[in-house]
Amino acid sequence: MWMFLPMNSTLHTIRCQFNQAMVTQFGEHLAGTDPLLVPASHPKFGDYQSNIALSLAKQLGHPPRTIAQQLVHQLTVDGELAKICEPPAIAGPGFINLRLHTPYLEQQLQAIQAHPRLGIPLPSHPQPIIVDFSSPNIAKEMHVGHLRSTIIGDSIARILEFQGHHVIRRNHVGDWGTQFGMLITYLREVCPQALTTADAIDLGNLVTFYQQAKQRFDTDEAFQHTARTEVVKLQSGDPHSRIAWQLLCEQSRREFQLIYDWLDICIEERGESFYNPFLPNVVAELEDAGLIVKDAGALCVFVDGFTNKDGDPLPLIVQKSDGGFNYATTDLAAIHYRIQTEGATRIIYVTDAGQSHHFAHIFAVAREVGWLNDSIQVVHVPFGLVQGEDGKKLKTRSGETIRLKDLLDEAIARARTDLITRLKAEEREETDEFIQVVSRSIGLAAVKYADLSQNRTSNYIFSFDKMLDLRGNTAPYLLYAYARIQGISRKGNIDFTRLPNGIQIHLQHESELVLTRHLLQLDEILSEVERELLPNRLCHYLFELSQKFNQFYDKDRGCPVLTAEEPLRTSRLIICNLTARTLQLGLSLLGIPVLQRM
Repeated sequence: MWMFLPMNSTLHTIRCQFNQAMVTQFGEHLAGTDPLLVPASHPKFGDYQSNIALSLAKQLGHPPRTIAQQLVHQLTVDGELAKICEPPAIAGPGFINLRLHTPYLEQQLQAIQAHPRLGIPLPSHPQPIIVDFSSPNIAKEMHVGHLRSTIIGDSIARILEFQGHHVIRRNHVGDWGTQFGMLITYLREVCPQALTTADAIDLGNLVTFYQQAKQRFDTDEAFQHTARTEVVKLQSGDPHSRIAWQLLCEQSRREFQLIYDWLDICIEERGESFYNPFLPNVVAELEDAGLIVKDAGALCVFVDGFTNKDGDPLPLIVQKSDGGFNYATTDLAAIHYRIQTEGATRIIYVTDAGQSHHFAHIFAVAREVGWLNDSIQVVHVPFGLVQGEDGKKLKTRSGETIRLKDLLDEAIARARTDLITRLKAEEREETDEFIQVVSRSIGLAAVKYADLSQNRTSNYIFSFDKMLDLRGNTAPYLLYAYARIQGISRKGNIDFTRLPNGIQIHLQHESELVLTRHLLQLDEILSEVERELLPNRLCHYLFELSQKFNQFYDKDRGCPVLTAEEPLRTSRLIICNLTARTLQLGLSLLGIPVLQRM
């Protein structure tokens, strides 16, 4: 009787068998040694390969192949592995190759067909997790620089939620501080009605006024003094300053929400202003812990390992010489609140790589004061720049930062042009509604996937032509693979949801076996992304899944489906449906909805 084991559990079982064999053959000192089990580099080598014999050769003083032979003997003697795998084989200098039994693969595939989560188990102990992402600044428009934080953070949150954790999606907007003193002071001169009347000016003009206010602040000492006084009034609760601040915030929030709605982003705002009442207590706790040092009138914390470019100790300033607080104080207050009040045991910050040093410094201070311990994980998830095809930071021709709204508009427009061209080439007639829905879906999906499919730690080249290509590792390619499977359903007049559970799967063709092995790796991939917070690994999995399905369905080298005789026909329809379900799930975790037709 075969038993369903998620692939993570299968691998765990195999690793345990390797560990037992190592201990039995070579001694207790190898207990817990990683057997270095990885997916095989080519199907001809099987499913998994262990390189442990090569790793142990120097330690044990034997040739790797001899060690491999001894391990294989012990694995065979035990017999437990035989329930999952064919007899292990040795290749080359001592690689141990494992091939899963075809009946085992058939049973696993049959089991996940009936499982609403495709065999992905829920955790026995869900974590309370906060994902801090997007975080635009009030009184500024969202631009292409916010794209990566928003998309990467949303995907990480989706994956953690699916994995069964309690996730809070947090938007730490910049809604406090000196910029409001500057802006309110300037608007009082040039457009006072904006401080008392909602939407007296549009956001574009507000951004222009902010830029002009910043220029005045940097060059006019009198203006600078007035602006700083305005900040104090705002922080102390002056009613006129508070009304002006609230109007400016609300206007920006509505504009942000338009972008979030387009991108299907759910996020809860809790800006810098929320933590303002807690800032004095943060400084007091640091002082009580003996960490505060007064330096040039400012209150600072010095932590070992942080130095400036001259090698001198680098302070983290938590209260300026004029008594004001700064970003560092707010970030410390946020950590304290998230741990003590919200009970988070994992906090994930999705910001650009340029803030890595800042967060490392913040985390170090939080550990020094005792807020962080081994049971609480804080992680900075850095990402690189979005670059133009010239390799430079993506900007407009005039050198300005591209508004995110304009970028998304262009993606949709280009997707529409490509779609209309393709429909004409195929001599297909479609409704205006179809063209509108599909072009919008493809355009937004292309932008998201182009970002998420890159290793987030690297810069990436933004190219509309590449991201909208129906070939290669792109959203349109994956969406087309899903739509192709739905085409099988329409062509055969088959309702995939009515395929019977419990039907025996039959795997005969090599392309069926390759596709099945890949389908069963989903839980491994999601667990890996949950740990490493690298959505590009899910993208790569889905791209390979699409490729393997296309090879399976290839009319010359693959398998007939609708024309196959029973029981192969139903078996292969189940494989098609599982592929579609896996693509739909995987794309949804990237924030991309599927299309039934393209």
